[in-house]
Amino acid sequence: MRRAALAALVSHWRRQPLQFFTLIAGLALATALWSAVQAINAEARRSYAAAEGMLGLGSYETLADPAGRMPLETFARLRRAGWQVSPVLEGRALLGNQRIELLGLDFISAPQANLPGNPQLRETLSPNEIFLPPGIAFVAPDTQRALRDIAGLPHLIADTSLPPGRLVTDIAVADRILEAGGGIDSLILLKGAPDGTPGALAPQLQRFDRQSQGEISRLTDSFHLNLTAFGLLSFAVGLFIVHGTIGLAFEQRRPVFRTLRAVGLPLRELLGLLMAEIILLALLAGGLGILLGYLIAAALLPDVAATLRGLYGASIPGSLAFDPGWAASGLGVALIGALVAATHGLNSIRKMPLLASARPRAWAVASTASLRRQALAGLVLLLAGIAAPILADGLLAGFALMGGLLLGAALLLPLVLGAALSAGAALARGPVAQWFWADTRQQLPGLSLALMSLLLALATNVGVSTMVSSFRLTFTGWLDQRLVSQLYVTAPSEAEGERLRAWLAPRAEAILPIWKVDTPLYGTPGEIYGIVDHQVYRSHWPLLASSDTPWEDFYAGRGTLINEQLAYREDLSPGDSVTLGPGWTLPVSAIYSDYGNPAGQAIVHLPLLLTQHPEVPRLRHGILTEDPEGLARALHEEFGLPRANLIDNGSLKAISLQIFERTFTVTGALNVLTLSVAGFAILTALLTLSSMRLPQLAPPWALGLTRAQLARLETLRSLALAALTFALALPTGLVLAWSLLAVVNVEAFGWRLPMFLFPAQWLWLLALSLIAALLAAYLPVRRLARTDPSQFLKVFADER
Repeated sequence: MRRAALAALVSHWRRQPLQFFTLIAGLALATALWSAVQAINAEARRSYAAAEGMLGLGSYETLADPAGRMPLETFARLRRAGWQVSPVLEGRALLGNQRIELLGLDFISAPQANLPGNPQLRETLSPNEIFLPPGIAFVAPDTQRALRDIAGLPHLIADTSLPPGRLVTDIAVADRILEAGGGIDSLILLKGAPDGTPGALAPQLQRFDRQSQGEISRLTDSFHLNLTAFGLLSFAVGLFIVHGTIGLAFEQRRPVFRTLRAVGLPLRELLGLLMAEIILLALLAGGLGILLGYLIAAALLPDVAATLRGLYGASIPGSLAFDPGWAASGLGVALIGALVAATHGLNSIRKMPLLASARPRAWAVASTASLRRQALAGLVLLLAGIAAPILADGLLAGFALMGGLLLGAALLLPLVLGAALSAGAALARGPVAQWFWADTRQQLPGLSLALMSLLLALATNVGVSTMVSSFRLTFTGWLDQRLVSQLYVTAPSEAEGERLRAWLAPRAEAILPIWKVDTPLYGTPGEIYGIVDHQVYRSHWPLLASSDTPWEDFYAGRGTLINEQLAYREDLSPGDSVTLGPGWTLPVSAIYSDYGNPAGQAIVHLPLLLTQHPEVPRLRHGILTEDPEGLARALHEEFGLPRANLIDNGSLKAISLQIFERTFTVTGALNVLTLSVAGFAILTALLTLSSMRLPQLAPPWALGLTRAQLARLETLRSLALAALTFALALPTGLVLAWSLLAVVNVEAFGWRLPMFLFPAQWLWLLALSLIAALLAAYLPVRRLARTDPSQFLKVFADER
């Protein structure tokens, strides 16, 4: 009995191959996008873990000065006192066009088991090779290839255990590259070191658990949460396809279910067989989705790596490794999604009377009461989303706002479309027009899930594209303000820098030093810059908020400028006091925008910086000149500076914009994929409904409408529903864009962006949605146009 029942259930899929394909494809697509996001996140987090625990140093505690770098003499004093410590110097450097994270270790005192490279390789290197210029450095193979043509670097040795963009070398070599002036960032506490702090030996030092210092993973949490939200959205869109297909299959098999029950199959066994069928289909679709997700993730990972490197300075590999963890997650999500989609159908079978009518009901015909309940649920979600950022802070509140907005609008869509179609019917003139609106209203329940998925995809595209375009417009204007110099010059040494300034004095309009120190600000990595008094800063520097006399106070040494990130993180406003170091506190004169920088930053008058930090490297300069190309050639001939040390304004802006564009490539790709899944949802809904449309189309055909006219009306119906859905998706997407810019972006990055409107993008997206509707309607309309007249006549014959 059980075998016969199973054969009867499976036979449905043999008779309906299109439904089988729709179910497998919908669940596979949903699983693929989710799995791709999880694969990318897993690869990135694995790289963070490798970077945090690189060389095994993550297990060591450290001593550090919260105010900034300590002199090397502190290390020597502690070693002489018996403290088992080893110095570490860390920093970022722009080597050519590569942004590199440097880690400097003392190859003598550092634990030998934790040094890069294998011991056999290190034994072949002489002390002169390691410690004398140019020295050696260990890098990932990709980084070695990227840096091999840059002059002045140590001998680069490939080490596959290192993440890309990271260079590990002797601390003296790192000091030379970073121009740290002999300072060190921290001291590793080795085995045998005393407990507590050094006390009178170095009272400024504090003890830290190094595992708690993983800034990169915390900084990038927002990015990965954003990707996860995209994955969930894509999965939800795909799940609409699965829900509709499973619901239709259950409705079409109601006579089979009744017959099986009538011949003695227990309800429990019927439900068990259906559950087993769903699980097998979910595993099949999930496996295909994981394979497809791996391919999508592998294609997107290089752009994700560029995004993380550009926004956070985090380095992850550009290639993907298979991880059973995210694969299992994909299978689990596919299984859960299929079961959720089948819950309503299974429940209806459980409640179905034994002698229920065998005549199939129209698929998913929703009553007015159910639409109202659905709309009420949508309204509740909207209100809950709006309340989330009011009642709570953080990224989760921002994503709750977006989730409530999107899901609430999707649940309200059928009721709004029903009202619009009813209004169209009331305004229609003529029997064909009235039939068209009434028939469209009748088809709405069967298409509602597909249209809800289209709304989610369109709203997401509007919101994300508005956010990205607003960012691009703001970023371009910000670059015009910040890149005030026509030429940027980096001297190879302090002595050369002094000679370079003397040589440039009569040949340039102005020399603007770009000198800074890397120092913690309120316990997190920070930077303090010094600038000279020049009108170009007063005219161009992008201030967001300021006191009454910001520049006067600033150049008098009575104030400082801080970036928006530091102001947001520490809740600072103009007039508040900000601590820049031990015993160094200044009022905030102004807050400026600093897009793309995850660190806190402050700017002071240059003489004040030199007083507080006389060791500041004096190498980089901005040059105001009317002939940047000619001056660059002259500098190259006079000082022999490499091209990497001479960057003109246009090139720097082009590099910045290139990084910006690549940063959002992955977002654009996910937008396209989500919209494609929504288009597929419409196609599947129209295909499944087309097989049930003959009873509705036969009467108007019999009254004189030709098959071609009916096909045109069907195409027009698809376009009208897509256009109406877009009309609701547009305001939803704009509110979503505001949420991204004013709530999520502030929580994630620490800066807020202005919102701009781009009507041309809306028209293009409307055109895309109409094209998707046309493509989705093509096969059903083609089938209708070729339907044999005898098929229409059979409808009336069956009615007898």
